[in-house]
Amino acid sequence: MAQLDLRQKLAILADAAKYDASCSSSGTTRRNSAGGKGIGSTEGMGICHAYAPDGRCISLLKILLTNSCVFDCHYCINRKSSNVRRARFTPDEVVTLTLDFYRRNYIEGLFLSSGIIRSPNYTMEQIVRVAQSLREEHDFRGYIHLKTIPDADPELVHQAGLFADRVSINVELPTVAGLTRLAPEKSVPRIEGAMRDVRTAIEDLGDARKRYKAAPKFAPAGQSTQMIVGADAATDGDIIQRASGLYGRFNLRRVYYSAFSPIPDASAVLPLRRPPLMREHRLYQSDWLMRFYDYRASEVADAADPATGMLPLDIDPKLAWALRFRDRFPVDVNRAPREALLRVPGLGIKAVDAILATRRWRRLRLADVARLTASIAKVRPFLVAEDWRPVALADRADLRPLVAPKREQLELFAA
Repeated sequence: MAQLDLRQKLAILADAAKYDASCSSSGTTRRNSAGGKGIGSTEGMGICHAYAPDGRCISLLKILLTNSCVFDCHYCINRKSSNVRRARFTPDEVVTLTLDFYRRNYIEGLFLSSGIIRSPNYTMEQIVRVAQSLREEHDFRGYIHLKTIPDADPELVHQAGLFADRVSINVELPTVAGLTRLAPEKSVPRIEGAMRDVRTAIEDLGDARKRYKAAPKFAPAGQSTQMIVGADAATDGDIIQRASGLYGRFNLRRVYYSAFSPIPDASAVLPLRRPPLMREHRLYQSDWLMRFYDYRASEVADAADPATGMLPLDIDPKLAWALRFRDRFPVDVNRAPREALLRVPGLGIKAVDAILATRRWRRLRLADVARLTASIAKVRPFLVAEDWRPVALADRADLRPLVAPKREQLELFAA
């Protein structure tokens, strides 16, 4: 590693960071350097992002401090027994890269994670040193997201929150059994204990800032976590229930889902094939239903196949739930409350708000609803309008083929 130059290290450690999905920058405080002081900003479009070929949104400067690790988690390509090329940045090198990339307008912030070297405390000290140097020595006001290590001293994790906009601690796998089997060196109680400490610090210092302006900020963009999907036997129902529990107990901003990717020289206990990326997409849609559409976790889990516990891949969870609970429909767009309208497949939050605003002045017709949705064919069986009642559709046993998205053959060189 000592013979690698900075460009070679960057190539290795930026590639090693692509498996971290939790790089969103939403929710932070507004800072800028318009007054001639400091460097960097979180305003405007926020963090610059790139979109990977598999659809993940990743930060342009998203790196590991090192891909060396003393742990041997079966699913991790950077595990101790993995045959990959290793590299390691010094804290000063990460600071230099961040500032140089920012001055060239390549990035708006830093996403920093790391394998564990020497010990969790030593690694956490190195991560904190990067953020502290950027903030205190260079007055960097851009976005910083730090992946923290649950086994590290709580005081080090606390220091990370004082310098970072967001901190995250990965729960890794959805079930205790999966983590015990695939990452025996990691502990659910330690992971959740660290997440609880972060939540407490966010709440305590948030309350302190309401009373004292001089009180320090602590992770103003909150905390997030990430789960690997498809590495163990957890069903979509298990994952949904786990995510709901994490949101409730730790007040997380986001739970990210990362489809398991087969790795070189993989352990025999791992699946031979990756799960379909559509499964990851359906879990994000389920997450959205819980966060913004007032679905309970048990309701979202009801959209899964009762035999397998898996969400259907050909239709979205909201439509799957509606097809399973046909007795809740049709919904009258001119009379139904907001929570009932949010259950109608094809109607989003903006569409529902527009319906509620418009119907105060006149009764809505089907054509009015059609202007608010991308597919009126998907919506029609589930609603009643001034000039529409789904008499012929309401009792059809073969409704699913009519409302499911049509499969199309894409053309590579279409005009």
